[in-house]
Amino acid sequence: MAQATYIAPICVLILLHSFISGLQATTFTIVNKCDYVVWPGILSNAGVPTLSTTGFTLQRGETKTITAPTSWGGRFWGRTHCSQDSTGKFSCLTGDCGSGKLECSGNGAIPPATLAEFTLDGAGGLDFFDVSLVDGYNIPMLVVPQGGTGQNCTNTGCVVDLNGSCPSELKVMSTDGRDGVACKSACEAFRQPEYCCSGAYATPDTCKPSSYSVVFKTACPRAYSYAYDDKTSTFTCAKAEYTITFCPSPNTSQKSSQGQNTEPTTTTTTSPFINSTMVYEGALEESAASPSTCTHVFGSHAVAGIVGITLAIWWSWQLF
Repeated sequence: MAQATYIAPICVLILLHSFISGLQATTFTIVNKCDYVVWPGILSNAGVPTLSTTGFTLQRGETKTITAPTSWGGRFWGRTHCSQDSTGKFSCLTGDCGSGKLECSGNGAIPPATLAEFTLDGAGGLDFFDVSLVDGYNIPMLVVPQGGTGQNCTNTGCVVDLNGSCPSELKVMSTDGRDGVACKSACEAFRQPEYCCSGAYATPDTCKPSSYSVVFKTACPRAYSYAYDDKTSTFTCAKAEYTITFCPSPNTSQKSSQGQNTEPTTTTTTSPFINSTMVYEGALEESAASPSTCTHVFGSHAVAGIVGITLAIWWSWQLF
């Protein structure tokens, strides 16, 4: 009888150990293949632990590995053209998180910014991930799952340089006005319900691709281009590690590097962006203020954008 008393706790401990062993952390490897410095930012979803860092410097050719706990969710993005003024305030021309410091400390990216979004250990034990241009675009990005399984476990991203071919009404220029450094979403640029999937356009039936989102989708067919772009833009893996690469192909890093500083410099220049209430809406989270429109008619600037990126699209298929 005494022997049975001791066996029961031992069995419980063995089962508990097996359960804990099955819950493994996920590794994210962040790689900078740009010809310039990138300052990645990280935002954890509400209700999940923050990671070991929320913002850091990634030199040209540098790699950094970050471990996320089980069931973590959040987003990664790249900040560019960053500097520090005479008071020590840190800011970036694109992707700035408004913290005034290298660490974003719970702040998200101010649009426009290319986002890599993850929800780990979701429905069916799968990781859900995507690369989103719903908040606009600022830097090429590729997400590659390593060692994962699943029918929809594959690479995704936007590896084409959209800054040079961005329609003029969406383009964000460098401080000297010479180069495009980011491309706004139509929602961010025009603040209209038909572009933001809000009001009368707040459902998948009423919110359709716009001429502007089609420019993004043509260049980056696996990335989210507008709020309800779920079917071709959300991917799932089981038991995968992930590599996130900035500027994965040679032609996406050269033009964007013009005017970039390789190190933060002392300057009084501050970010030209103001805070935005636009939040990404898609497979992982929802908001009433994400970009999309109800028209399929191409505008002249949108057509020009498509023509401008056509020669670069083949890089996407080479990497996928």
